[in-house]
Amino acid sequence: MSSDTEQLKEVIVRRFGGAPLPGEPAREHAHAARWSDFDLNPHAGHLRADATRLREAAVLLPIIDRPDELTLLLTQRTQHLSSHAGQISLPGGSREPEDATPVDTALRETREEVGILPGEVSVVGAMDCYETRTGFLITPIIGIVRPDYTLIPDVNEVEEVFEVPLPFLLDPQNHKQHSREYKGVRYHFHAMPYHDYYIWGATAAMLKNFYRQLME
Repeated sequence: MSSDTEQLKEVIVRRFGGAPLPGEPAREHAHAARWSDFDLNPHAGHLRADATRLREAAVLLPIIDRPDELTLLLTQRTQHLSSHAGQISLPGGSREPEDATPVDTALRETREEVGILPGEVSVVGAMDCYETRTGFLITPIIGIVRPDYTLIPDVNEVEEVFEVPLPFLLDPQNHKQHSREYKGVRYHFHAMPYHDYYIWGATAAMLKNFYRQLME
């Protein structure tokens, strides 16, 4: 493993490890979440869901422990899905009754979506929660994944699985802000275009927040 790669992994573990892993979200403080879709869109604050009605979710930031360069695994959703069709996503989804913690949600959803087994993931820690305009309160979980991980994508949900070099995502020059008009209102969002992949929205925002918290 290169010295730069080993150093980056050590920085990630040192920054996010050590703290207790998240249990039950503090729902009464949900709107005090550090990051949200409304950071770039204060004009859309009237669309914000009441904190008690936010739906709990978790995603995994699967950092692949490759010897030459750490990468991040992402998925492209299938085109026929009813929501976020075709978008680039982190593995994850809504909390189910059997999930005791956000870590359980992230690992279960990752296994269901792409086949990576919980035993192939070394959970490092968690990031600050992220609130979406669509009413989700997402806990991002950081995990180091073995490079020989199991890959069995769910073809109903996942069109493609790919990896992006982590240094690319941590380079501020690759952090963009774009905007689109929806129903007569212009919304701003984070974006990190990578080759033919357009990483944007909540996924790009959480990756931006990963950079922010790592650099603190």
